[in-house]
Amino acid sequence: MNDDETTIFQLRQVVDRFVAERDWHQFHTPKNLAMSLAIEAAELMEHFQWLTPEQSWQVADRSEKKAEVGEEISDVLCYLLALANELKLDLSTALEAKMVKNAEKYPVHRYRGLFGPEDPAGKG
Repeated sequence: MNDDETTIFQLRQVVDRFVAERDWHQFHTPKNLAMSLAIEAAELMEHFQWLTPEQSWQVADRSEKKAEVGEEISDVLCYLLALANELKLDLSTALEAKMVKNAEKYPVHRYRGLFGPEDPAGKG
């Protein structure tokens, strides 16, 4: 599997099959999955805690560290997909709708090159 050939649906099936084989759907309430997702996101953040911005980019050049970060990102993705599965939420539709809202909230002509509405450089 690779990103160029694998669909979101296929990834959701991989996660669902793993969960079903272990009879874990009974534990996969939206609340539990959302909490687990947050915990895994915090574990991902630990890899970057205390790094400078430059050092954080260098993670991609360190194979062992990159693999560790990849495992945490995969945990986050697994819980995200499991949550979407349990809620029967179409991720592509949800993302497209959210990006439309984001585009309206942050129009290119006003925010291009800026951090956001409260740009720390004072430009926003």
